Amino acid sequence: MRGGRDACASRARAVSWSRATWRPSPDMGSLSCPSSSASLGNLPHLLLFFLFVGPFNCLASYSRATEILYSLNEGLPAGVLIGSLAEDLRLLPSAGEQDLQSQSPQHRVAERNPPLSFSLASQGLSGQYVTLDNRSGELHTSAQEIDREALCLEGGGGTAWRSSISISSSPSADSCLLLLDVLVLPQEYFRFVKVKIAIRDINDNAPRFPISQISVWVPENAPVNTRLAIEHPAVDPDMGTNGVQTYRLLDYHRMFTLDVEENESGERTPYLIVMGQLDRETQDQYVSVIIAEDGGSPPLLGSATLTIGITDINDNCPLFTDSQINITVYGNATVGTAIAAVRAVDTDLGNNAQITYCYSQKVPQASKDLFHLNENTGVIKLFSKIGGSVLQTHKLTILANGPGCIPAVITVLVTIIKVIFRPPEIIPRYIANEIDGIIYLKELEPVNTPIAFFTIRDPEGKYKMNCYLDGEGPFRLLPYKPYSNEYLLETTKPMDYELQQFYEIAIVAWNSEGFQVKKMIKVQLLDDNDNAPVFLQPLVELTIEENNAPNAFLAKLDATDADSGERGQVSYFLGPDAPSYFSLDSVTGILTVSTQLDREEKEKYRYTVRAVDSGKPPQESVATVVITVLDKNDNSPRFINKDFSFFVPENFPGYGEIGVISVTDADTGQNGWVALSVVNQSDIFVIDTGKGMLRAKVSLDREQQSSYTLWVEAVDGGVPPLSSTAKITILLLDINDNPPLVLFPQSNMSYLLVLPSTLPGSLVTEVYAVDKDTGMNAVIAYSIIGRRGPRPESFRIDPKTGNITLEEALLQTDYGLHRLLVKVSDHGYPEPLHSTVMVNLFVNDTVSNESYIENLLRKEPEISIEEKEPQISIEPTHRKAESVSCMPTLVALSVISLSSIMFLTGMGIYICLRREKKHHREDDNLEVQTPLKGKIDLHMRERKPMAISNI
Repeated sequence: MRGGRDACASRARAVSWSRATWRPSPDMGSLSCPSSSASLGNLPHLLLFFLFVGPFNCLASYSRATEILYSLNEGLPAGVLIGSLAEDLRLLPSAGEQDLQSQSPQHRVAERNPPLSFSLASQGLSGQYVTLDNRSGELHTSAQEIDREALCLEGGGGTAWRSSISISSSPSADSCLLLLDVLVLPQEYFRFVKVKIAIRDINDNAPRFPISQISVWVPENAPVNTRLAIEHPAVDPDMGTNGVQTYRLLDYHRMFTLDVEENESGERTPYLIVMGQLDRETQDQYVSVIIAEDGGSPPLLGSATLTIGITDINDNCPLFTDSQINITVYGNATVGTAIAAVRAVDTDLGNNAQITYCYSQKVPQASKDLFHLNENTGVIKLFSKIGGSVLQTHKLTILANGPGCIPAVITVLVTIIKVIFRPPEIIPRYIANEIDGIIYLKELEPVNTPIAFFTIRDPEGKYKMNCYLDGEGPFRLLPYKPYSNEYLLETTKPMDYELQQFYEIAIVAWNSEGFQVKKMIKVQLLDDNDNAPVFLQPLVELTIEENNAPNAFLAKLDATDADSGERGQVSYFLGPDAPSYFSLDSVTGILTVSTQLDREEKEKYRYTVRAVDSGKPPQESVATVVITVLDKNDNSPRFINKDFSFFVPENFPGYGEIGVISVTDADTGQNGWVALSVVNQSDIFVIDTGKGMLRAKVSLDREQQSSYTLWVEAVDGGVPPLSSTAKITILLLDINDNPPLVLFPQSNMSYLLVLPSTLPGSLVTEVYAVDKDTGMNAVIAYSIIGRRGPRPESFRIDPKTGNITLEEALLQTDYGLHRLLVKVSDHGYPEPLHSTVMVNLFVNDTVSNESYIENLLRKEPEISIEEKEPQISIEPTHRKAESVSCMPTLVALSVISLSSIMFLTGMGIYICLRREKKHHREDDNLEVQTPLKGKIDLHMRERKPMAISNI
């Protein structure tokens, strides 16, 4: 029957567990359990009623469904305790039935007669993830590791498996549930229990830029302190301080700096600030690496390549390198032959560098008709056949026009030579390989490599011949001594195929009469394997979460080779220091890891990779790979103590600091960020998450409640979060905030008849007061501070007990009203508090006229207060308080306060029960009597006299 009452009570209130949350199913029947609002007088009757009726009324609830919610992390090993159904359903025998507190739950379950039995409602996939002990009701993880992602995907968003286990998931992060239906037998304890196991996920994120290459364009005339927002800022799914906090550049080039601005929504945007004078013509771009850093501990980083391009403005005008060039044209030149080309240079770009050429207005029209000027290229061509009447000298003034610029000027002086004799002849003899007029050279040929011999011959045989090289390139034409009219063409410096593959030059010969002829030479370079592969990033920094899937992708390495053909084909290989479980595809450069990485075993991996080309001999380069294994949320917050105790004086100001709750989390970053909250009594107490400082929202009164027991929960920042709880005990120390409360006399208008025959030393009456404080604050002293009457000094009061006695025999002259103003004071620190009460004593043989006495009480003038008040000594003394530490006193006061509270609570319950019983026996008009110390009978009532005599 006791078990029935326990079961009934357990269903009549919500129960909160540290590991599980029990709640009745919505379809549970209503239970008729004792109301907490029942009066103490009716409590025995209700207990007797439920002693017989409770088991039958609550037994029906065993057939109802019950829900229990557990939570655990994915990836736990086998044998981890999830929860005990017997404990969480309160099916174990309580300590009141038998002393089984030291026994295990299995032994306590076995004490049931008949014993309890737990089983899954149906078999199937139940043993795959959890195991259920049929006797103890304990749930443990099985050998099959729980994978939250696999379960939620396989569960199909709540499409239940047709088994005793199903999966339920929803868009929320904590909604991946493992569902079990458990039967509790035998029939006496039958329950159908729905167990929900919430599978918590673990995760962390580093800042990531949306793109790996970020470009910012700055005009070259941008003033110092120009601010430019960097588009595509880094994104970090984490929140708070673990989100993106700051940005920095790997190289500021002494020209830039970074600033970060935060908008109202908390998003941080990096701004590029110009710190120096820019000149595109000096340097047209700057390349650096922008790094985003979050606020975790240790912080996580993300990076991208930042290219700062300098845009052109029209700050340069066209310029010619020469002011005049001289050209000779033979009279038999072919129409359309290019006789010269002028070229002006504008160091700007695009439209700002567009140059157009035109003749000056000073050029005669005849010269314009003979020589055509291309306005875009500056090439001058022979436009018509040279006749005999054509002038031999033409001065061509050419203007180079740029946007917004003053034209640059160059003069082309053209001299026309009439042809009378045959021009010179150029006869080549090639040393290098020549095919179809093209000379082929290897790029690695040494300096001064001979290319060809050229013989200059005069068909007339009577003119002196000369020869020179026309065109740009690493070549020179030298006379080959001791022979005359023999010239050698050779290289002047090493050639690079990657810089320029083709050259076109001309051998120009002329005689003393001014006749000249050109021989065009074309040179094609052949590529050699003179370039090693180059990694785009010599240091490759990667991140991966621990417990990754096998053969997880890490990165795609990329190296380029400037050589052509097979010499530029690159293969990739791991260095000798790379662990065996990393793989690198030799063709694609894809880097993978074949096994799961554990951050607790090793957090960083550093090794080299090689890029090798296919040249003969092959060339290679080396890069370093650094892999950081990111943490997952697999550690719950830990309090430095399981229990915390704080001593706080009452009337502590609202939001004052009570104490610090210290907690740590072994995880890093967001997973290691811990938030504290008060689980119960959060309407009174609050805790600062950052400092862990516990505060009370309101002032605390010890007289209302002397101690508080709180549970503080620490939740980390992981997804899903992990948590732990700690018990906090707050003990209130008493301060003197309550004056003594006079219980007797009940009114300043009360009076007492004192017979003249009363003997000296007799007890006349008593002043009785109580103080809600404890310790010294509740020690009461009584004193008479004012007197009025025929001879009021005839009465004295005991400072400790409040007893008023007659000091001297009453005389005939002492008849009448004696008024004593009694001060009731405590011994509180730092300021004692007091109350006053008027004790009225009427000395006479009898009371013949009550109205007369009442008039005296109303008309009596105020009593003057005596300056000197009686004092009592309170032990222990404090003569040496200044030299003794106050800590033992505080501890002693705390112990006394707790003992007093327990004593007063018991006495209060006892007195209330006695009063309730008397309340039912006495008449309704009977007044409640004030319990005093039991020394005397109190017959003194409001305005009701009583005679006191020792006769």
